[in-house]
Amino acid sequence: MSPAFMEAILEDRGSEAEELLGLALPNGKPDSHDERWLRHRVDQMRRDPEVQKWLSRALVVREQERVMVGSAGFHGQPGVNSAGHAMALEVGYGIFPEHRRQGYATEAVTALLEWARQQGIDHFVASVAPDNEPSLAIIHRLGFVRTGEHWDDDDGLEHVFELEA
Repeated sequence: MSPAFMEAILEDRGSEAEELLGLALPNGKPDSHDERWLRHRVDQMRRDPEVQKWLSRALVVREQERVMVGSAGFHGQPGVNSAGHAMALEVGYGIFPEHRRQGYATEAVTALLEWARQQGIDHFVASVAPDNEPSLAIIHRLGFVRTGEHWDDDDGLEHVFELEA
């Protein structure tokens, strides 16, 4: 997801955003949490264009309509993670409510981890709210182990999980 795509969403230019990535966006505008997240990602890429390869990817259903069902990526380049490990990547993902519980997040995170391994990364971090049962199930299924907790200014208390190859 490029800065131009994210800015088009933030500026309510949905048709332009859809055209940029060749997909169909869900109806509605991003909520305040998603707006902050999009702005943060745009700022990261504007400061350092090289970081884009580590950030968010649109999750699109492979069908004729190419509907975007969510996004997944890393919080930044290796070393940007809540566990503070120099070469670890922190994975993040979100599935739009109408598309949850269909396996998209598990498939996306699995693909991200495999891609990162091909880039030479074998240490991963995930931060999950203690009451986010669906996300906790995904993280456990993929073999992550809880190693601590931290406070996120946007999301509150999060448990920190790690996975090493």
